[in-house]
Amino acid sequence: MISREPTIERLATAKSLLLTPFGLDESHLTRALGEIKSHHVDEADLYFQYTRSEGWSLEEGIVKTGSFSIDQGVGVRAVSGEKTAFAYSDDISEAALLDAARTVRTIGSASQKGRVQVAKPKVASSRSLYSGTDPISTLDSATKVALLGKVETLARAKDPRVSQVMAGLAMEYDVVLVARADGTLAADVRPLVRLSVTVIAEQKGRREMGSAGGGGRFGLAYFDDAQITQYVNEAVHAALTNLEARPAPAGEMTVVLGPGWPGILLHEAIGHGLEGDFNRKGSSAFSGRIGERVAAKGVTVLDDGTIAQRRGSLNVDDEGNTSGRNVLIEDGILKGYIQDAMNARLMGVAPTGNGRRESYAHIPMPRMTNTYMLGGDKDPQEIVKSIKKGLYATNFGGGQVDITSGKFVFSASEAYWVENGKILYPVKGATIVGSGPECLKRVSMIGNDMQLDSGVGTCGKEGQSVPVGVGQPTLRIDGLTVGGTA
Repeated sequence: MISREPTIERLATAKSLLLTPFGLDESHLTRALGEIKSHHVDEADLYFQYTRSEGWSLEEGIVKTGSFSIDQGVGVRAVSGEKTAFAYSDDISEAALLDAARTVRTIGSASQKGRVQVAKPKVASSRSLYSGTDPISTLDSATKVALLGKVETLARAKDPRVSQVMAGLAMEYDVVLVARADGTLAADVRPLVRLSVTVIAEQKGRREMGSAGGGGRFGLAYFDDAQITQYVNEAVHAALTNLEARPAPAGEMTVVLGPGWPGILLHEAIGHGLEGDFNRKGSSAFSGRIGERVAAKGVTVLDDGTIAQRRGSLNVDDEGNTSGRNVLIEDGILKGYIQDAMNARLMGVAPTGNGRRESYAHIPMPRMTNTYMLGGDKDPQEIVKSIKKGLYATNFGGGQVDITSGKFVFSASEAYWVENGKILYPVKGATIVGSGPECLKRVSMIGNDMQLDSGVGTCGKEGQSVPVGVGQPTLRIDGLTVGGTA
């Protein structure tokens, strides 16, 4: 058997699912794009998508829900200056394509009668960061349910105080095809899986929760016994730790953030502020500051969509551009923003491979992929021991940020009170309040333990959700405000 180059293989898969069954080929795409380009527009594209998803959830030892869905459709977009016209349809047909094309082209003035010549199709370059595996088919239904049952059994055996276990398994097989008026033709086949574990522990009438889980762009074989046991141990540990937690002190203090998932603070407080649309409009706290010092020395932040099998990674973005490894802040100096095609054109820079959309029914915009801070040279234990009085936060729950001011509020789901370098006891109810730009300047120690999260992140922006990754090393930040319950 002769295998094809991965980029060509993905394109063939996309055509077999999104064009051939509906009697379409590249000539129909060219015609639709020609209809749009018969008016004066700067950009035009077609975005076809086929998504098959499945989910199972277990609670109290039984499967509470099971779901299976298939969605497919096409989004048609025209861009003129800063204006976007967009139409979408779950009917993939020549008639629907042409109708949508004639609708969106009205954003531009008519240039001539009839269709115009569209550039000859060319296959876009892309990466090969994950296989085109359909994760749904990697295990049968009975085995998927048994996997969740194993989570329940392990968690209850871990400690008698575990009173409730909830587990969820989600799988997705996503195939996209992008055709642009400049002739670019790109495709991606994106597997995605996630296992979630939530444990409730009870002691003397007090109930506390702990969660863990992970996933990425691969099949279900990833969740072997060792991986499941790790998630269970983390969830049970978090719940039992919270049973012993005392009210969190409040005030301005030193805060040390643990590695991995605490990078969600970096994602929200800094990452969103570095997205191109906010900076083009001047509404970000980082607008117009490229080349300036925006963080302490040693702080280097990247958005990297090129890490193999990661949840936030992409072979190509949702505009057909190759994903990139983009340095946003280097040694404290702001180097650039993340861009989709439209904002890059308007700002006179190149796209960075960050044009993302939730589905064919949404327009693309600049979005993060895997956003993280590089490690430093400090031993993590040395960083914790450096705290005279302060908070050591190892896990976070929800939070929010104001892009314009950069101010954020985050709740710590697992944190400890530290005095004279010793962890004294866990605390509950700690919220961290601050400003993203100011927070970066107050980083005083950077650990050598940079770690990415386990693969659980989902980012929301303007009503759209996309999978992302975060990461960071252990960080000491001086003078953060902690809102507590004590």
